Amino acid sequence: MSAIAGWVDFERDLSEEAETVETMAAALAHRGPDGRGIWAEGHAALAHRRLALLDVTKTGAQPAVHTTEGGAVVAVLTLDGALTNHIELRRELATKGHRFTGSGDGETALHAYLEWGAGFLTRLEGHFAIAVWDVRKQELLLARDRLGVKPLSYYPTPDGVLFGSEPKAILTHPDVSPVVDADGLRELFAHSRKPGTAVFRGMREIVPGQALVVRRPGSQEQRYWSLPARQHTDSLEDTITTVRRLLADAVASHLRADVPVGAMLSGGIDSSALTALAHRGLAAGGAGPLRSFSVNFTGYTENFEPHPTMRSTPDAPFAALASQHIGSRHSEILLDTAALTDPEVHAAALRSQDAPSPLGDMDVSLIQFFARLRKAGFTAVLSGETADEVFNGYFWAYDPKHSNSQTFPWVSFERGHDAAAGGLGTAMIDRQLRKELDFLGYADQHYRDALTEVPHIDGDTPAERRAREVTYLALTRWAPTHLDRADRMSMAHGVQLRPPFCDRALVEYVYNVPAAMKRVGGVEKSLLRSAVADLLPDAVLHRRKSAYPTTQEAAYGDFVRRRFTDLANNPAAAVAGLLDATTSAAALTAGGSPQGAFAWVERAGMEMVLQLETWLTEYRIDLRL
Repeated sequence: MSAIAGWVDFERDLSEEAETVETMAAALAHRGPDGRGIWAEGHAALAHRRLALLDVTKTGAQPAVHTTEGGAVVAVLTLDGALTNHIELRRELATKGHRFTGSGDGETALHAYLEWGAGFLTRLEGHFAIAVWDVRKQELLLARDRLGVKPLSYYPTPDGVLFGSEPKAILTHPDVSPVVDADGLRELFAHSRKPGTAVFRGMREIVPGQALVVRRPGSQEQRYWSLPARQHTDSLEDTITTVRRLLADAVASHLRADVPVGAMLSGGIDSSALTALAHRGLAAGGAGPLRSFSVNFTGYTENFEPHPTMRSTPDAPFAALASQHIGSRHSEILLDTAALTDPEVHAAALRSQDAPSPLGDMDVSLIQFFARLRKAGFTAVLSGETADEVFNGYFWAYDPKHSNSQTFPWVSFERGHDAAAGGLGTAMIDRQLRKELDFLGYADQHYRDALTEVPHIDGDTPAERRAREVTYLALTRWAPTHLDRADRMSMAHGVQLRPPFCDRALVEYVYNVPAAMKRVGGVEKSLLRSAVADLLPDAVLHRRKSAYPTTQEAAYGDFVRRRFTDLANNPAAAVAGLLDATTSAAALTAGGSPQGAFAWVERAGMEMVLQLETWLTEYRIDLRL
């Protein structure tokens, strides 16, 4: 699977432009290091970079092409991701007369399109980004999975469209310039990105759960899925039983591969539940033990200082306890300060996302985690992404101070920090610029627009109505940003992240479970805990949520401060015009450590400036404000 790119131009013969499209795909080689393919004919050219997880022989190569008995091409498809129901789809399609030459899910998706047309998307389960060129209709269909696990960007042109799994593929095209305007900066800093928008001017993203059909007369967006509002009538006991069954089914389907699938294990309830179910599933099939992996920093566990809302306990003891109880073969990936302070790895983290990020060491540790996984021979791994969105695990989802605010709950929390008042990572950005671009107003208007989409049930109490809104916002506005980050970081080293909590059947069911059932007795994610209570030791089962770790080493804070000082004192720096002189000067003289005056939010502001500098220079950004 892994990377797709292409070009449609209704006024040109693109069979002579194969080299251009190959260059676009080459920019995505990290996503698909196991092979490449291109199809170019008439008005369309499609390319693929392959990560071999299913049908690792040549028969699984893409683009998948279907021809008539006379040899005429009917349709061409290229797919990034994994169809978790490809076996069931093949069986159904075979009964309808379809014949297959291999066992890859790209070929399965193509035959599903031939059978059901654009409606085939409702038949697909899993995480995917798809491009289909229908030669008969001379039209392109671009589509993305329901929650946005797999990314897909596009760039409309006067006579067609360019597309790619990541913006970097589109940016290689000679007709595209890396222009970022005011709206692009708003998207970059708002921390509540709008579905379909992008940072680069003229570029767009396929909205999760939607397709874009590109024809000669024009393009048309088509929604094939949205979160359904349904009356929940199951008892608590039946609800717990159903959640267990749906989660077990999701894990089993995400284990389907012709290569080993590992599991990310932090020792939290989400990853531990997946690891336990996956290990049990493998053992039942005579395979295993499951390989599990966690990340840790040198000295982190021994010197850990808890955060009141974000991190209550270090991961390592709980990951070890969970693994021992479950029976997985566990490996801890240990990173020292030198690994976290390598400027080249910081730059690599930026390149993976095509945009700067304020997350600093969290990005650096995550991208190195996947590099180690790849080195260990693992190219697919289960992850607990989106469990908190589905089961209301974030504190801001039930803290009235944030959940009942007049903006996104997570934005309400961020605004509790003066340094983040314009959005996370804006602390060092010129205050006048922040005021002119109105980051706060931008996020708040997006919030009001998002509320108009939320489906409701007649008879809901005000509390139930609000709980549904918060869950909808978390799944459609918060989750996609983090899913995109996780995909980019993992695929930077050719590792496919597989998130069973994004399974459609599970998401639809739990979305409609009343909030009171998800948090019985005030216990965070009690529904999920009850569903897997027999699989885990008590300490893990009842562990309070702890976010992905960030280093507490003073040496790392000193590293960030030194780099920021050098940059802030350089009037020729590309980012100089974006800096707030007063705030920067105050930060440089404050001193302190990550746990003292030099708090994490302030550090995030410095990290963002450092990344902005790399981005502006490496990508040759044309900033137009």
